[in-house]
Amino acid sequence: MSTVTEIQAAIPNLSREEIEQIRGWIDDYLEDRLELTDEVRAKLDQSRREIAAGQYKTRQPS
Repeated sequence: MSTVTEIQAAIPNLSREEIEQIRGWIDDYLEDRLELTDEVRAKLDQSRREIAAGQYKTRQPS
């Protein structure tokens, strides 16, 4: 039996709270491992330059 199969079998036995904790952990785990593409890096750099130059707008939530 694979680890994934074991995890899938165990999840129905957990409480809603425990499942939410696992979900949060997985979300954090995946986010920490995201890699920025060159395109995203270029957009971030451009945004930083615009902010530094005062070329930005702010929006107020409705």
